[in-house]
Amino acid sequence: MNNTQEFLDLLKHSMEVAPEGYMKSYSGLASFFRAKYRPDWETGAPIDIALVGVPSDLGLTQRTGARHGPREIRNQSSNVLYYNPLLRMSPFGKLAVADIGDVLIPGAFDLEQVAAAIESTYNRLVDLNIAPVSAGGDHSVTYPILKALGRKEPLGCIHIDSHLDLGEELNGSELHHGCAFIKGSKEGLIDPKRTVHIGIRDPYMMMETYGDDVGMTTIDINRFYELGVDGVAAEARRIVGDGPTYISFDIDALDPAFAPGTGTPVVGGITSYEAKRLLHGLRGLNIVGADLVEVSPPFDSAGITALAGAQLMFELLCLVVESRLKS
Repeated sequence: MNNTQEFLDLLKHSMEVAPEGYMKSYSGLASFFRAKYRPDWETGAPIDIALVGVPSDLGLTQRTGARHGPREIRNQSSNVLYYNPLLRMSPFGKLAVADIGDVLIPGAFDLEQVAAAIESTYNRLVDLNIAPVSAGGDHSVTYPILKALGRKEPLGCIHIDSHLDLGEELNGSELHHGCAFIKGSKEGLIDPKRTVHIGIRDPYMMMETYGDDVGMTTIDINRFYELGVDGVAAEARRIVGDGPTYISFDIDALDPAFAPGTGTPVVGGITSYEAKRLLHGLRGLNIVGADLVEVSPPFDSAGITALAGAQLMFELLCLVVESRLKS
């Protein structure tokens, strides 16, 4: 079969399994990638993969607005193909993928209550053996997600960001958008020796020694370009190994030229193409969940950050689907 015919056959199959109403991407209520909306996920027909919004930004230190991220990522995800031409797959069809809506957060002004609500929702997902792919919200939402997914055994972690997020107390609180991986490590939710931080370039990284002390690996932005995208992916694969692994992608890992709409932008980051290539290099790992965080629509330009976030969330969805199909 020639490449053209193979592509046409794959495209035809993808259209057959595309989410309902896919071709009407400009109308109707938006869901992630036009997937079926399933608020009855706990009582209705079983699902395998949950697309989840986590609309909280109480953990931010500046430039609030990430609470609006899930809604705008849903809107922009209408522009993302249901078929992944570079991975040559569609995440829809073989598994039940659904948008289950947003985490309900009754205590929206109390970060402790926010974290508890997130953890409760993800505990129920874990109990039903549903793998989550999430859109934040700020990066503080990752900590309660890890509490649920890592409660039985420590996870490997691939963290793609411009910041290490290994900060302890900040302004009198241990809960903030830079706490997820230090709290995750100290509480045994992630295995520090199976944790890698990628794309780091914030100047405060020079002051954070916790990761080195416990055996985490940091691939800062200089090392990223020394190794190249494929080399970074290979190193990440080596570090996390075959065990269960979580991927957390902060949109500010991208250079602000590609993602201006975020709370703590840092210049000199990776491109959107490099981000996609990096995620493609993680195929075949045992990925139990993933998140895309820190999209802040109030600071965005023409929706380009939300579009990048939607595309990267789609790549993460593909990885989680492939991993679930292997298990």
